[in-house]
Amino acid sequence: MPALSAESEPAVPGRRELPPSMVERMTLIMDEFTGRSTRLTLEDVARRTHLPRSTAHRILDQLVRLDWLDHTSFGYSLGKRALGLGGRDGSHGEIREAAAPLLHRLQIRTGMVVHLAVLDGSDVFYLDKVGGRFATSVPSRVGGRAPAHCTALGKAILAWLEPEQVDALIGGSISRLTNQTIADINTLHQELNRIRQRQGLAFERGECFPDISCVAAAIRGQEGPVASISLVGDARTPLEKVAPLVLDAVRQTALALFSDQRTSRASRYAGRTPDRTWSMETMNRFLAVGQNGDWL
Repeated sequence: MPALSAESEPAVPGRRELPPSMVERMTLIMDEFTGRSTRLTLEDVARRTHLPRSTAHRILDQLVRLDWLDHTSFGYSLGKRALGLGGRDGSHGEIREAAAPLLHRLQIRTGMVVHLAVLDGSDVFYLDKVGGRFATSVPSRVGGRAPAHCTALGKAILAWLEPEQVDALIGGSISRLTNQTIADINTLHQELNRIRQRQGLAFERGECFPDISCVAAAIRGQEGPVASISLVGDARTPLEKVAPLVLDAVRQTALALFSDQRTSRASRYAGRTPDRTWSMETMNRFLAVGQNGDWL
């Protein structure tokens, strides 16, 4: 790690004495990022740490270059290096914690198998699996993987990435697992476009494993998808009937996971009507769209 050199700041009467070393100043900044969903602006960091704005900016810039932090138009957040300090799954613990009650509620309500997964390269990585009577027939496991392009979980996430990102991740590894698998990148892009038109619902019938069908949707924050939730059944399962429940689950998980983002956004757009989870009336209207299967 390149050396971070401290620069002396001019003394200002009444201002709290600053830590003398760059490492201490860096630690002051990093301590303000309490979790994956924390988003802070330069002004936030300077105010909370009492560092001069120029000093905070200089350290933030180095932390971004070294992958300790990320920087987007929404502000600074923990980077892949910081998230990786806790072990392999980094921020996955927060995702699992936010999703857990929703996964169990889905399983109880539907009796189906529920999955939670993240994208890892060209694969989905299973973070959680909540079983029902059908669980032993589903060849998935926590910590296991499956190709993203032939799973509803993977397609739900890929649909919200830029086409160039999809090409880079999937283009060189796309392959056919069953006779239903999408096996070329152009067809995959067409499918991802259909998923976006369905408000993010991804379907898969026998593409990864024969006789297994899934419906999934992505958990999304302001910067894109972070994970996805699916319901799994056999080939005869009427997925259209349970699809709105999946959409509601990912919306509620996102509310829990990105509460800091919502609070920040609310302060900027005070007076606007807040986002809400879907009412049963809305779900029923949405279900009616696909009664004849024409939305698939």
